[in-house]
Amino acid sequence: MANEKGLIVSFGEMLIDFVPTVSGVSLAEAPAFLKAPGGAPANVAIAVARLGGNSSFVGKLGDDEFGHMLAGILKENCVSGQGILFDQNARTALAFVTLRADGEREFMFYRNPSADMLLKPEELDLELIRSAKVFHYGSISLIVEPCRSAHLKAMEVAKDAGALLSYDPNLRLPLWPSPEEAREQIMSIWEKAEVIKVSDVELEFLTGNPNIDDESAMTLWHPNLKLLLVTLGEKGCRYYTKNFRGCVEAFHVTAVDTTGAGDSFVGALLAKIVDDQSVLDDEQRLREVLKFANACGAITTTKKGAIPALPTEFEVLALIKEA
Repeated sequence: MANEKGLIVSFGEMLIDFVPTVSGVSLAEAPAFLKAPGGAPANVAIAVARLGGNSSFVGKLGDDEFGHMLAGILKENCVSGQGILFDQNARTALAFVTLRADGEREFMFYRNPSADMLLKPEELDLELIRSAKVFHYGSISLIVEPCRSAHLKAMEVAKDAGALLSYDPNLRLPLWPSPEEAREQIMSIWEKAEVIKVSDVELEFLTGNPNIDDESAMTLWHPNLKLLLVTLGEKGCRYYTKNFRGCVEAFHVTAVDTTGAGDSFVGALLAKIVDDQSVLDDEQRLREVLKFANACGAITTTKKGAIPALPTEFEVLALIKEA
């Protein structure tokens, strides 16, 4: 059955996280690892579909067992694979992820180069991108050419076709040549996006200000922006629009693994606004949407791995009802 909802196209990387079977150990100490499919843009696409939304992923995978496994996972999760390409000369990206005792993560990446980095502008499915009501992306696709040019082209085509541009920088410092380069490139496309979500850690990194407050957040505001969000983990989130600002409290759960919580939050937000962007001008309705998104993020932290932990609408409403 065709999904009649507005299409959310997610652009960027999909990879495999190798997660230790036990928490609170270094990579060297880990007795074994579990394969966990991930990559922030792919997580967002699956988060949208899990909530009943209409989503598509655009990116390049290795023409290898892992690449075909990831394409299969998108398909199983009702994400359109029309924008997926396979590269015969590069592998699917891998990341080894340490889960610290508090559920936070550290990363070690194998991408030299990986298939996602080799996506070329001329390989893009422009018709698919033009059909998006929301076009969502991160910053990892800005690190190297040719993927950077493909990212800029896709963004331009989506914007010209009238899509809402959504940006979650998803900072992964180990992937960048230097922190300065990361900051410069992340900010190079800042003024294009109409919805931007940053974490408290990213806010501090981008502004150079250790204070996580309204004054610091507003230095990231730009005239084209409709909604700026700062996620604060267990403290919920803050929101900023042209006409109002505020905060929405988090749901308290026992966190096992924070992987994918931000992606779950973004997917929920986009799924709720894709067909009615007037929510962005109505504070009461926006607060309800952000409460729903916070619940999605919270549920995602209660299981290991991002994709298996992404919730359904039923699970989210159950948590909201309990709270």
